Amino acid sequence: MVPGMSDPGSPLFLGRRLLCRRGGRNVFAGLDFALAAGGALLLLGPNGAGKSSLLRILAGLLKPAGGQLAWAGQDVTEDPEAHAGRCHYLGHHDAVKPVLTVAEMVRFWARLHHDDPLVADRATLAALDRFGLAHLADMPGRMLSAGQKRRVNLARLLAAPSPLWLLDEPTTALDRASIAVLEGVLAEHRAGGGLVVLSTHADIALPDATVLRLDRFAPAPEAEDLP
Repeated sequence: MVPGMSDPGSPLFLGRRLLCRRGGRNVFAGLDFALAAGGALLLLGPNGAGKSSLLRILAGLLKPAGGQLAWAGQDVTEDPEAHAGRCHYLGHHDAVKPVLTVAEMVRFWARLHHDDPLVADRATLAALDRFGLAHLADMPGRMLSAGQKRRVNLARLLAAPSPLWLLDEPTTALDRASIAVLEGVLAEHRAGGGLVVLSTHADIALPDATVLRLDRFAPAPEAEDLP
């Protein structure tokens, strides 16, 4: 169960009046959301609407130009290290090292989250098996297909558990069978109290997710020149 949650029905992760400004223009403004334990936020919108920027803001990798983010009632800027530790951010690009094997890459993340090496190794093997990568454990990253690289990154979610998953187009390059595996993993994470924020252009089962259409938060043209 997610730590820091006293009332299972109350919001755990909140965003208030978030403003994103990139390249001298406001991308979105006045964006609010609230997620309780087990909640999910589905980000939709055309390219350029700010889906990737919002995910980076939620991960603490990009500072919002305005507004507030809070976890369990505490502003995340008060303890950025704690927020980083509770997040799993998977971006567009797969962080696959060409010279490392599949097992080495996933084990690296597992050992960041598990003090006991034996526990980390077991978590690595379980994650590889879940995403259909066990037979590729000794294959170097440079030999992987795009879909295999994506599954290696997704295996990190299970090998190194964190309560907040921030996923940017996680279904890219996945076949339907792999998407079904991911849907099951997401459902299990949420059932245990975990939170998911996910952007996508593809169909993915995320039951009872709050849909956030980023283009609806685009600033009015006349507001572009305001500070």
